[in-house]
Amino acid sequence: MALEPAAGPAKGRTLVRNIGLMFSGDVDRPLLDADAIVVEDGRIAAIGRLAELRGRGPFDQEIFAHECAVAPGLIDSHVHPVFGDWTPRQNQIGWVESFLHGGVTTMVSAGEVHLPGRPKDIVGLKALAITAQRAFSLARPAGVKVIAGAPILEQGMVEADFAELAAAGVTLLGEVGLGSVKAGYEAREMVAWARKYGIQSTIHTGGPSIPGSGLIDKDTVLEADADIIGHINGGHTSLSEAHVCELCERSTRAIEIVHNGNERVAIAAVQAARDLGVLGRVILGTDSPAGSGVQPLGILRLISLLSSVGGIPAAQAIGLATGNTARIRNLDGGLLEVGRAADLMFFDRAQHSAGRDLLHSIELGDIPGIGMVMIDGTVRAGRSRNTPPADRVPQIIGA
Repeated sequence: MALEPAAGPAKGRTLVRNIGLMFSGDVDRPLLDADAIVVEDGRIAAIGRLAELRGRGPFDQEIFAHECAVAPGLIDSHVHPVFGDWTPRQNQIGWVESFLHGGVTTMVSAGEVHLPGRPKDIVGLKALAITAQRAFSLARPAGVKVIAGAPILEQGMVEADFAELAAAGVTLLGEVGLGSVKAGYEAREMVAWARKYGIQSTIHTGGPSIPGSGLIDKDTVLEADADIIGHINGGHTSLSEAHVCELCERSTRAIEIVHNGNERVAIAAVQAARDLGVLGRVILGTDSPAGSGVQPLGILRLISLLSSVGGIPAAQAIGLATGNTARIRNLDGGLLEVGRAADLMFFDRAQHSAGRDLLHSIELGDIPGIGMVMIDGTVRAGRSRNTPPADRVPQIIGA
């Protein structure tokens, strides 16, 4: 397990060149007409054609992409971390690093609910949230950005508790419904307090997932009005397709689809969003670790599912897990734009895929092969140990 101090972005200048396909992360304009990126001090400094960007040298390092694709690093919008790179739910060490090999560069906590003896008194739940926020901001497993510290709502919380949490740096609520606050009217008041102090909320949707949780139906979701409809396709058990589609239509909030949920309903939800013209509200997560285990390739598999069976073009499907999530979650990565964090995934068609190219292979249902992952301008992983081997992989040619 590699647990590293969050020392900040890499220093220096890197030229990434000979990119075959560049994904912006923006579902409305998913592909860029460019083949090179300049990274400076861990941030994207320029995007364009190599002939234009060569003159920005000298460079401390060059990465020759060998015509593979580059996209923003994937964002997992729904995970349940505890401390470091260990999950007691599956008693597994190194799970976050394994997600890195699935192209994930940022994870967002939906609550540190798997901590043995998780405190449910108000003082204890605030202490846990603040500790998790501090711990993951100061130390990154394998360099992955884990945005943590998401308290579970319990009865008896008052507005001052949310002000205190926000002042301490907490920016998230754990899944509404996993604690003792389950009624829509109770949740709505607390969600409003959280929003007042800049804390983003997610609501559990569907049947119970762990002992102590319960059914959160579509009326409760609508009444609570949380910022994100968490695992709209269930985690594990989903609401009916009709109710899920009704949520997509009646709510204006983010629509989160997870790997650890009902696949049929996932497809119904993304198609409903597409038909309503609100694909920009769809974000992706894994909802892991969970009873079904740890899914390092969960985001890639969701992209493939929603594209191959759901009919979402592959380039847009990638945007669901990058730019959409970055905008809704107010994150620094997720989009290939000047000034944003240089969190990059280098990938290509998996060897021997029936697809004629990367996009076609995803639309046929295959996951791509990852050749390199960069976070804040630092190469964190080479050829993935988890994906099938990519046809082409990038090469560091100068340092």
